[in-house]
Amino acid sequence: MKLNELSPAEGSTKQRMRIGRGVGSGKGKTGGRGVKGQKARSGVAINGFEGGQMPIYMRLPKRGFTPRGQKTMSWVNLGRVAKAVEAGKLNPSNVTEETLVASGLVRNVRDGVRLLAKGAAPKNLNITVTGASKAAIEAVEKAGGKVTVTGAEKDTAAE
Repeated sequence: MKLNELSPAEGSTKQRMRIGRGVGSGKGKTGGRGVKGQKARSGVAINGFEGGQMPIYMRLPKRGFTPRGQKTMSWVNLGRVAKAVEAGKLNPSNVTEETLVASGLVRNVRDGVRLLAKGAAPKNLNITVTGASKAAIEAVEKAGGKVTVTGAEKDTAAE
């Protein structure tokens, strides 16, 4: 087999339709655009236009807002940390945000990492994160570990 003998499988490729190349081509004269009107012209952009009717994006109510100073935290559950410790990806005596990223538990730190309480806490876990839920702190301390929270973030949901 040579490079010049290669050809695509039968029926896998198709010639593109060349419009506006004579009546006999099947797409001549108006070129598949019908007859006259706004859409037959060049340079038409009518996305969202509903012919004088109020467009749907204007009819529907707008809700909520995004606070300007809002922080976007990455989060990790205790169960996933426990699995990583068991697999040998994490050393439980010193877990930081950088080691969480290096082990693949957190993709990126963003404005910090928040520890959540889903799953069982590994024994003797010493972890430093930006934020943690009260339940997660209690679970780690119950398993003989320690949570150091660096951010000034409080868990308002548990109060």
